[in-house]
Amino acid sequence: MKLIISDNFEAEALEKLKSLGTVVYKPANLKNELIDADVLVVRSATKVTKELVDCAPKLKIVARAGVGLDNVDSEYCKKRGIKVVNTPGASTNAVAEITIGAILSCARNLQKANYQMKKGIWDKKNLTGTEIEGKMLGIIGYGRIGGAVGAKARALGMKTIAYNPPPRHDDGMVIFVESLEEFLQQCDFITLHCVLTEATKKIINKNSISKMKDGVILVNFARGELVDEDSLYEACKSGKIRAAALDVYESEPYKGKLLELENILFTPHIGAATKEAQLKIGDELVKLLG
Repeated sequence: MKLIISDNFEAEALEKLKSLGTVVYKPANLKNELIDADVLVVRSATKVTKELVDCAPKLKIVARAGVGLDNVDSEYCKKRGIKVVNTPGASTNAVAEITIGAILSCARNLQKANYQMKKGIWDKKNLTGTEIEGKMLGIIGYGRIGGAVGAKARALGMKTIAYNPPPRHDDGMVIFVESLEEFLQQCDFITLHCVLTEATKKIINKNSISKMKDGVILVNFARGELVDEDSLYEACKSGKIRAAALDVYESEPYKGKLLELENILFTPHIGAATKEAQLKIGDELVKLLG
């Protein structure tokens, strides 16, 4: 079969997919290559729209190398008889680890300290942080990744609660809070791991931020559209949100006004970008497509 891989892919994982047939990697003209393609493999950059799918009359499978399917028109694919698959387990540990790293960085003001040191500023007295042990981590979206983050956080001495738009992964280790307002009022740290739906779009907004503790820390390694960026800007600028870590944005690559702020840690959508995760993605895709 002919496989089109339209987004960046780790070399070893790419080699594994070549065992399935002819692989065309990052074609200059994607629509032309899709004319006789059997499989389209994407990450988050390629948007699998109706227009794109209509360029592929022989397409049988759209494979999302990752978790979310919000960049794939799954309903239209279904109407066309095209199977949509993803690799939800491959990046779990990678995203969980970077989330914990971001929590620690924000707690100890590492992003602000790094920014100031590069500017020649030695401001030790104003960089006093907080320890995460004993603090309450609120997890919005306690699924596969949220559960892994919770386990790692508890190992570091944090307490955890969860607010869950479905799906819910109840491992018996976390308390679920049914009211979002009640949930927000308890959290010292909040991390987002829910899927993007109409119910979760901009779940972090001016109103929900007003329910949070003063000085809360927010981490988002899920989807940019979960956060209203204007509201986040105001909250980080005022100190209502003491610090934030963002890996995803409403529009990517991100060039907005949040970049003005010292108390936000920015990364360019690298939550799943480890060699180990990419190899696991390759393995999962070979099993799914083979």
